[in-house]
Formats: sequence, C-alpha cells, structure tokens
Amino acid sequence: MVSDALSLDIRRIVTDSDLDGVVTGAILRRWWPDAEVVFGHPGELRAGLLDDCIDRHTAVCDLPRHPNCGLSIDHHQSNAPTESDDDGVVVVWRQAPSAARIAYDLLSAAVELGDLSQMLNWVDKLDGGGITREEFRSDPPVIWLGRIIDVESGLALHVLEALQHGVSVEAVLSDPKVAPALGERRRRQAEMDTVISDSTEVIDRLAIVRLEDRGLRSNGYHVTAQVGDDCDACLVVHGDVGASFGEQDRYPVSASFYTNSFLHTAGGLYDLTRLATRFDPDGGGHANACGCRIQALEAGTKVDRVVTEGDIEANLAAWLEMWAER
Repeated sequence: MVSDALSLDIRRIVTDSDLDGVVTGAILRRWWPDAEVVFGHPGELRAGLLDDCIDRHTAVCDLPRHPNCGLSIDHHQSNAPTESDDDGVVVVWRQAPSAARIAYDLLSAAVELGDLSQMLNWVDKLDGGGITREEFRSDPPVIWLGRIIDVESGLALHVLEALQHGVSVEAVLSDPKVAPALGERRRRQAEMDTVISDSTEVIDRLAIVRLEDRGLRSNGYHVTAQVGDDCDACLVVHGDVGASFGEQDRYPVSASFYTNSFLHTAGGLYDLTRLATRFDPDGGGHANACGCRIQALEAGTKVDRVVTEGDIEANLAAWLEMWAER
C-alpha cells in the first residue's frame, strides 16, 4: 500500500480546513511539493461541490473518500472502507488519532519529518480526544495554531506552507502575517467564554450550545472545559439558518457532537454518530466527535425544503430522545 501511494502522480491535495487537515496537507507537500492545495469540508465534498477539482491525480485527506480521487487518507469511523469499495482509489485508512498521523507514518521513510514529531503528538491529542483538561487549559502553541487557521484569509495555506518548509509552530505564530490574527483570536477567546456560558443549556447531562446565526463556532473542548463534569457530551449548533453550501460568508446550519473526553478518557457513553446520521445521510465522523447538517423535518420525517428555526428544535427533540436511551 505504501509503494502504491508513493508512486502516484499527485497534482492536487484536497484536505479538511482544520488543524489535522492542514498538517496532513503539509506532510503530503513534502513528497509532492508542487501539488495544488484545495481546502474543503465533508459536507461540501458529499454535496458534490468539490467534484470539479478531484481526479486520479488528487489526494483527498481527512475527508470522505471520493470515487474519482487517486489517493484517500482518512481516519474517521464513518468513512471506513468496505469490501464493496472497488473504484480504483488507493485507500489508506485506519483507526488512528489523526489523519496527519497516518500521513506521517506513510511518508516518514521517504522524506524527513522528524521536525514534526512533537507537533504530531499534540495533533493526535486534539483530534483524537486524548488531551486532558489541564493540558487544554495550559494553552500550548499548537492549540492556538489550530484556532487561527482560516481559509478565507489565506492563513490556512500560509500555515500549511510554513509547516511544509520546516518552520516551527512558535515561529509560525510570531510570523507578521499570523501574529495579528493570533492577537485578535486571543481577544475573542475571552468573549467566547461569555457567549458559551450564555448560550448553553444542560439537559440530561448533554450540554446544548446554540450559536446559529451568530457567525461563531466552538469545539467540544472549549464547551466541556467550561461546563465541566456536569455533562457527558455536548452538542453545538452553528451556521446560518436557511443557508446552503456555496453561499459567501454563510454556511448551512449544522450540529457538532462531542464526548466530554476530559471526563470520559476511554470513550463516551454513547456513539454520537447515531445522532449525526439520524436525519443527515452525509453526517458522521467518530463515535466521540462528529457532525451533520440540521434537516428540515415534518412530523419527524425529512422533507425537501429550506431549513427554519423550528427545524432546529425538531432535530434537537429527536436527538434528546435518542440520547435518553443511552
């Protein structure tokens, strides 16, 4: 499998726009340095919005496998290959804490990656739910790097290329192109603590955070670190009600689910992908960290219309019923 992957003529890398996806892309660029980088989201890929930039010369990383790509690197539970998958794609999938770890192991014998080894430990912890509350609150540089990654501003590509060329995390954060964004993110972080506190309700030990139509996103670590041991998991609603993929500065209203990994260090009490795939066939991820789009519902059944505020309530009600059966 390693020789099959390394022999490919990869000219484009389509990767997730989070820290894991950026680091995975940086690792692959050390072997395919001239490959174009395109950042995407699982929902965009499944909706077909990335079809035009994926062919047999494309590596798809930290995202669902696309039948037209040449190489697929992923670790998400819901994207595990099956015996029926026979579309000519070279698939490198395993239950690893991060896609970056898979890329690292794939290429470490072919290119120099030693400078990334310490950073990879943090990426594994963050993406695999292995970080402790004390580690999270200590604010290591890698956490801040993940917080400032942004596609629209160009920072995602800038960070990827810096890591590709061996720049340390500390040097990236002090880069004149990055430092202002870091300062702004630090300021906003304090504001987010207040927003999360004001927007969170804990029901049956599930912390529900309502951030829709606010232009804000948060992850499970931030929420569960703040709520503490009062929740076993959290559900974050974000995005824009009524929006569709492809709209500038707007994103379909969605939900992200996270186990309180600070409390449940060996896995959660419930497979959260059951919630993520209840109404959205394109939902998924890991049992302890996953997501989906909010769906338009009528009498508990998915219908084809624009999502409204009432649909959020309907989705939440159904998820809470499922959660209560854990």
